[in-house]
Amino acid sequence: MTTSLKILICGADGMVGKNLVEKAPKNVILLTPDISTLNLLDYQQTINYLQTHKPDAIIHAAGIVGGIHANIAQPVKFLLENTEMGKNLVWSAFNSGIKQFINLGSSCMYPRNAENPLQESMILTGELEPTNEAYAIAKIFTQRLIAYITREHPDYQYKTVIPCNLYGKYDKFDPKHSHMIPAVIRKLHEARISNAKTVEIWGDGTARREFMYAGDLAEMIWHLILIYEKTPPLMNLGLGYDYSINEYYQIIADVIGFDGVFKHDLSKPVGMKQKLVDIRLQESLALKPKHSLKEGIEKTYQYFKTQIL
Repeated sequence: MTTSLKILICGADGMVGKNLVEKAPKNVILLTPDISTLNLLDYQQTINYLQTHKPDAIIHAAGIVGGIHANIAQPVKFLLENTEMGKNLVWSAFNSGIKQFINLGSSCMYPRNAENPLQESMILTGELEPTNEAYAIAKIFTQRLIAYITREHPDYQYKTVIPCNLYGKYDKFDPKHSHMIPAVIRKLHEARISNAKTVEIWGDGTARREFMYAGDLAEMIWHLILIYEKTPPLMNLGLGYDYSINEYYQIIADVIGFDGVFKHDLSKPVGMKQKLVDIRLQESLALKPKHSLKEGIEKTYQYFKTQIL
């Protein structure tokens, strides 16, 4: 990696973006514009920014994100705005002659009934999970757009990485917008403080999920920038193993010190029964996450107590 490499991080104020900034190598120049400087919903502003600042590479980590509650409540926003951001940024990058681009996808791009572990070739082979279908369609659109550009113009080597579910520092802890782990951290923390005896779990708790500490993802992405030519055009990034929702609740409870009992609300939606990504391509590049689940939860809970409360 040369000392003059200039990297644009789109979504630098989000969880992944802030972890990318925190983990960035010291010998790169970072561009981290906020929405007032670079609004990806505005194509003209986007291409003007790229042609003015001329980054060597782009990491696209921007987007409208949220858990099941938010996805169900606002599918139009999730579909339109994520599609528009992806289209404007990718097309502006191409028209500005920027040849290195890492796009962050999502494991919700995979069909709801696909066999686990989820292989990259399974995208568009089946029906999507209805609870986050709008977000998934937008993510698939961006992935396909960059794949088509690379097919038509081989000197533009654009890549998509598909992380498993993420959590960690800089996460959202608002129950209306957060994903499972930060939502459970807040819920169990408040239950412990109020001496609650029971906490509710949506569904029967047997659905399985793969959650990786966001700082580990950031380190992997920076390594991929370093070995860009060797990076596959489409690749999962994850742990290679998962836990049940019940197990997540118990591990978080152990870290927080909640000793009550859990009750299950079987009327609530739970999403896909399992989402475990195939990490064979990742392993071929010797990429491994550093944090165990308990270590990551401990760091995330410490961030929640010191920065959110």
